[in-house]
Amino acid sequence: MTQLAGLGRDELHVMAMVLAGGQGTRLLPLTLDRAKPAVPFGGTYRLIDFVLSNLVNSGLRKIVVLTQYKSHSLDRHIAQMWRLSPMLGNYVANVPAQMRLGPRWFLGSADAVFQNLNLINDEKPEYICVFGADHIYRMDAMGMLRHHIQSGAGITLAGIPVPVGEASAFGIIEGDEEGHVRSFVEKPHTPKPLPHDPSRAYASMGIYIFTTSALVEAVSRDSSDDGSRHDLGGSIVPMLVDQGQAGVYDFNTNRVPGVSGREAGYWRDVGDLDSYYQASMDLLALEPPFNLYNQEWPIYSWLPPVPPAKFVHDEDGRRGMALNSLVSSGVIVSGGQVRRSILSPGVVVHSHAEVEGCVLMDGVDVGGGAKLRNAVIDKGVRIPAGATVGYDLAADRERLHVTPGGIVAIGKGQSLGALPA
Repeated sequence: MTQLAGLGRDELHVMAMVLAGGQGTRLLPLTLDRAKPAVPFGGTYRLIDFVLSNLVNSGLRKIVVLTQYKSHSLDRHIAQMWRLSPMLGNYVANVPAQMRLGPRWFLGSADAVFQNLNLINDEKPEYICVFGADHIYRMDAMGMLRHHIQSGAGITLAGIPVPVGEASAFGIIEGDEEGHVRSFVEKPHTPKPLPHDPSRAYASMGIYIFTTSALVEAVSRDSSDDGSRHDLGGSIVPMLVDQGQAGVYDFNTNRVPGVSGREAGYWRDVGDLDSYYQASMDLLALEPPFNLYNQEWPIYSWLPPVPPAKFVHDEDGRRGMALNSLVSSGVIVSGGQVRRSILSPGVVVHSHAEVEGCVLMDGVDVGGGAKLRNAVIDKGVRIPAGATVGYDLAADRERLHVTPGGIVAIGKGQSLGALPA
């Protein structure tokens, strides 16, 4: 149960559904053998840790995570880390695609909710938070919940201005001064800009709060529509907008303890490798736009039992050092140099190696004299001694994945053989 002061009610029953079943094809090769929400981020976290931390910090602790594709590492991470006290009725529960309605996967996010109406019937919440699992942000969900309840809407969408050039990747909201949604278009080719700012459009963040009756009725009606996409953004939101039941919550009005200045209003959709890389680099700024060190609203994760990081060798030309970087436990920088990079647990950088502008995930081994630049390297990859990555993108494209932004990505456990020096 959740206490909401000032609403004229002593107790409200709220449930959260986290949608974690997408394939994440735009994040390949990081999603070759894992679900997108299980992709590591920031050295010691997974993408799903951010939404779960927001919900738990907000006091919303009845949470189901709807999974589907390649969910093993995600299931294991949640089992290891996200164990809430059952004494207080709290839980984070993995719910795989159960095929309760026949031998088929989820047809979309709305169908995922519809196929799991039994969870809603068992819990009997008054309100349901339906959040995505692959965004980097801090948010006090209670502020949005209060707004939703006070508005009387069937659904409230969290909205944020985005550059018009990027807006076609989002659902675009047109609201009025009272906070009602007057129109909603999912991923339009020509997004409608804000009236007062033609350089920006108002985007849906994929964060929804529903009054339970409105959600159940909408997904039930949608399930019988053979022409529907069975998607929350593409089907359910337009339906409720047409019914006059949709409201919008301005994310920039959300207040989170310990968040101020540049970080206020920070939200990143890490939908592809370039956006994932940029969000990772955001963590390394002298005054980061997203601050991992905010202990008033911590981001929780499971940490492996490994020793502290170690930097060894201190001689000219062979000095173990890391500058402007995040270095996790278990890392050994042995006579190499690291700049503006994120090193996850168990990374080893050998003598004379140079690592710059990189994200190295657990257990990456950088051979002596190797040179890496602007690369995302997944778990367990061994970079041969003397190899170069990120210096000749034309050569890299012949053997590795290179993004439109020039970031080189190497998949989990990928065998590289003898990379050119």
